[in-house]
Amino acid sequence: MKNIVNGINVDEFKQFAEKVTQNPDKAKARFNVDTRWAGQTRSVSTMNSYDLFGDNIKRTFHVAADEPSEILGSNTAPNPQELLIAALNACLTVAYVAVAASKGITVNSLKIETSGELDLRGFLGLDENVNPGYDSVQYTVYIDADASSEVLDEIHQAVIKTSPNYANFSRSIKMESNLVVNS
Repeated sequence: MKNIVNGINVDEFKQFAEKVTQNPDKAKARFNVDTRWAGQTRSVSTMNSYDLFGDNIKRTFHVAADEPSEILGSNTAPNPQELLIAALNACLTVAYVAVAASKGITVNSLKIETSGELDLRGFLGLDENVNPGYDSVQYTVYIDADASSEVLDEIHQAVIKTSPNYANFSRSIKMESNLVVNS
């Protein structure tokens, strides 16, 4: 009989964690995205594969981005900021559900509301003293689960410690860029 909690096979989750523990030199996942301009402010990102434990795993997804018409776009898809926040929320969601499942706790409902405010003077290069990115992001987690408030707070603290996108938002990431000019 499978031990399924919140749609997650807890036994497989533990086996995956054990594999990571036993193979620390291969305990890496590399994700790759190819983004191409699609005219005006629109772009399409393609994910063709990722690397896990030294293996390349093929799969294909496409994600469109655009700006609202008020920001010179054609309003055909979420803008990059909405996708960034959606990626944060999706990562947090996985973490809440997986940590709860590992503790045998059923999540009945989970919603995360996140917002951040950008100063467009930085984005437009109008004031070099203005950060083009977020100075802060606010989020609220609404959870209904079969656990006490104390246990849910333990889960919340575990998510903050282990969510990759929480870490990406809350810490600096070294950016390494290259420019290739075709002539």
